[in-house]
Amino acid sequence: MPHCTKCGAELSASAQFCPTCGQPQPAIPAPPPSWQPPPVTAGSGMSENTAACLSYVLGWLTGIIFFLIDKRPYVRFHAAQSIVTFGGLHVIRIVLSLVFGFGWFFGSYSHYGYAGWGSLGIGIALLSALSLLSFILWIVCMIKAAQGSRFELPVAGPIAQNLAGQ
Repeated sequence: MPHCTKCGAELSASAQFCPTCGQPQPAIPAPPPSWQPPPVTAGSGMSENTAACLSYVLGWLTGIIFFLIDKRPYVRFHAAQSIVTFGGLHVIRIVLSLVFGFGWFFGSYSHYGYAGWGSLGIGIALLSALSLLSFILWIVCMIKAAQGSRFELPVAGPIAQNLAGQ
């Protein structure tokens, strides 16, 4: 309980004047709330780590979206790395599918001779390995971006830096 600054009488918590002597009392600051909202970030309204992590969620597609929308350097780097990495892996997957997939559809004959069913196993193995690599890179990149680490992939990292303008 607060006390009067002049006579020392006990006051209620919301008293503006002392009931005994009439002395005006200084305003008692309200205690801060136990929960405070997180600080608002400039720009997109989400933290850099969250935006960088989300730039990997749908591969190169969300990379393009965050690269165009968010102008923060950390987010732009991860968005550019998502575009370069997963866009490149997508192109490689399309080329492998064309080389091994359409050959089977059109009679399994390639320019180098008869491709046969042996190429089916090689094609499936290469596409499976590429899919596993893509999945592992996707998980690692999202975790590193969410942790705030500027994780650069060996080939895509320098290209992403140039693309992001850093």
